[in-house]
Amino acid sequence: MTQTHDLAATGSGRTSVLTLPPATDQVTPFRVHVPDQAVRDLQDRLRSARWPPKEPVSDWSEGVPLSELQRLAGYWLDRYDWRRAEAEINSFGNCRTLLDGLGIHFIHVKSPHPNALPLILTHGWPGSIVELLDSIGPLVDPVQYGGKAEDAFHVVVPSLPGFGFSDRPRERGWDHARTARAWSQLMDRLGYGHRWVAQGGDWGSVVVHVLAKMRPPGLRAEHTNWPLVVPLEKPDHMTPQEHRAWTQTVDFQSVNNGYWRQQATRPQTLGYALQDSPVGLAAWIFEKFQAWTDNQGRPQDALSDDRMLDNISLYWFTGTIASSMRLYLEGAPDGPGPFNAGKIDLPIAASIFPHEIFTGRGRTSCGPTSSTGTKSTTVGTSRPWSSRRSLSTSCARHFGGSGREVAAERARIALVSA
Repeated sequence: MTQTHDLAATGSGRTSVLTLPPATDQVTPFRVHVPDQAVRDLQDRLRSARWPPKEPVSDWSEGVPLSELQRLAGYWLDRYDWRRAEAEINSFGNCRTLLDGLGIHFIHVKSPHPNALPLILTHGWPGSIVELLDSIGPLVDPVQYGGKAEDAFHVVVPSLPGFGFSDRPRERGWDHARTARAWSQLMDRLGYGHRWVAQGGDWGSVVVHVLAKMRPPGLRAEHTNWPLVVPLEKPDHMTPQEHRAWTQTVDFQSVNNGYWRQQATRPQTLGYALQDSPVGLAAWIFEKFQAWTDNQGRPQDALSDDRMLDNISLYWFTGTIASSMRLYLEGAPDGPGPFNAGKIDLPIAASIFPHEIFTGRGRTSCGPTSSTGTKSTTVGTSRPWSSRRSLSTSCARHFGGSGREVAAERARIALVSA
């Protein structure tokens, strides 16, 4: 009989960080429970926040505006309900198991449809399993959402090492390749090793690309919403869409990647501040919701306050902001460049959204060592954060029903224009 563990907080006074139950080679279910002490500690810290002066500009160009963060923090203190988020997480099958010496958390939901295809979904930073919760239902039981039984999936959603309810690595080396190997081991342990597919965005996309190059047994095809196909040098001839993608990448590397440089070089130093201040943690993540969601200027255009705070609260109660940032220090994927994964022969499909770091469309603008483009298709225009139907529709199209045979025959990578 498997044993169910409850998560509990440790510490005294103003310190409350969740302690995870030990993981073993067995798959052990547990339920999440944040003690009242930890919730009160968060509220006390929000009440005693020290605020900087108002910014001298009228937009987000210097970071999160004071009024925006004070409004969000006020909602977090007075109206936000963590118990609702906790109940939602617990409504799925949460488990932990030991993979390559590290306890890994994952959600596992089996489809009621017998021919469902096993699918592993990987989040990124500053995301978590929270960003994928809304997609689980339509993927597992599409019939309930107007879809077809042949498009159903058995869904596995792991927390990356150092994120959420996964253990925090105690030594260096948990890079994307090690994570990809652990994911392959996880799918095999769950009985899916003979046939499965993978999807990922942001750092999850990097794991997907590494998996595609490894080609572990049973992995048939993949989908990503961040294809790593930027050419190593500026092409002489580009379409308007490709020129836009190139410009976006240059802008990111020269102007908009300050957070990346800090997290890739001094995650521990930054972690002291964000681990101690919920307002600081919220600001660091809230800014990325504004920059990286398809919105009209405010993150609330794409995400509710509750959903953003579900994610921020998960980082807070687990105390994983420093360990999550360390993924940047572990390095870029194995390939010719930071946004170029090199040649991949496994069938991959990709969805591209307006506010990604780069938004190439149609064919890939790749160098000779990169994947080459094939047929384009149109899907929804929201990321998994914004629309549960977007991810489920993309996966159904490329993996489900007849799409499974199509994906198996497609060569390399198809860019999906949104």
